[in-house]
Amino acid sequence: MTAFSLAERMSRLGTESAFEVLARAKAMEASGARVIHLEIGEPDFPTAPHIVDAAVEAMRAGQTHYVPAPGIPALREAVASFLERTGRMRTSPDRVIITPGAKPIMFFTIMALCGPGDEVLYPDPSFPMYESITAFAGAVGVPVPLREGNDFRIDTAELERLVTDRSKLLIINSPHNPCGSALTRADCEAIADIAQRHDLVVLSDEVYWAIRYGDEPHASVLDVAGMADRTILLDGWSKTFAMTGWRLGFGVFPPALVEPVSRLVINSVSCTSAFSQYAAIAALDGPWTPVDQMVTEFARRRDVIVAGLNEIPGIRCVQPQGAFYAFPSVAETGLTAAQLQARLLADAGVAALAGTAFGAWGEGFLRFSYANSVENIRAALTAITATLAAEVV
Repeated sequence: MTAFSLAERMSRLGTESAFEVLARAKAMEASGARVIHLEIGEPDFPTAPHIVDAAVEAMRAGQTHYVPAPGIPALREAVASFLERTGRMRTSPDRVIITPGAKPIMFFTIMALCGPGDEVLYPDPSFPMYESITAFAGAVGVPVPLREGNDFRIDTAELERLVTDRSKLLIINSPHNPCGSALTRADCEAIADIAQRHDLVVLSDEVYWAIRYGDEPHASVLDVAGMADRTILLDGWSKTFAMTGWRLGFGVFPPALVEPVSRLVINSVSCTSAFSQYAAIAALDGPWTPVDQMVTEFARRRDVIVAGLNEIPGIRCVQPQGAFYAFPSVAETGLTAAQLQARLLADAGVAALAGTAFGAWGEGFLRFSYANSVENIRAALTAITATLAAEVV
């Protein structure tokens, strides 16, 4: 087998542990074991029929060729209209860029703005691609700890202390993966003040914005006057509309970044598939009932898993405010997060993720995705309880 000498930058590129655990779980299932999947972060609901129909109709109408790199005009207009209609922001279609999935928005933003010596602040624990792409770009990652005692929200006083004259980009995520936390209006105002005083660009990852619980409205730095000029909004269709496999995301950029990011699109993926963009329009403009039904069911599952985890000796779990993840503390079990992740998969048949998959500050925690049925969640809780009881014995 030929050995290749990889470019040095490849050593700085990480991965996403959810897919590694999924592969191990699938291998166990192939050998006859039963595994309850609480590791993967995707809705377990089907894409709504009217969205699928729109894609089929577009393909039959010949929408199977290249389209403009930033997206078809009709979809960019639909995104701008959707954002205004839902009260999130008022923007123009020419600031919207459509990408195959939301990850490219992270990648293009960091690659366009950050290089050697530049500092990127990001929450820890958080989606591992923030750190990975930052390192790949040659920039310096600066973790901003999220602590259980602060409900896994950014401590804005600590954020201020971490900012230096080399800080360039701040990444925030609300509702948050993996913690299920959500920033408050006061948090967003304080973050916006820091960004404006220190001339930071903000990448606001709001891909879970529609999946939130309770009566508090979604809070964003974009609610603060002047922040649209220094904020990239990241969102997409994967979580809100159960369309992970469609690979559809979008970013709303300050005007000066639209052309550079469009160039990155051209140099990497050319464009997002034509027919899927017509499905995306149908999702934005179509009935909201499937989304409401999905969020209602997620809330029911959240209540089951949080209550169940808090009944297990050695585990405690705060109530998630959004997304579909529980992030319990497991430190009192006496096992590291990685040890417990491995033990639960091998002995309980429950696939979860160690908090350290999301950063060093995730030690002592596990992430459970409750994108699974209540029946399976209850079965997983029973198996976890039995496994930890056996560990004590």
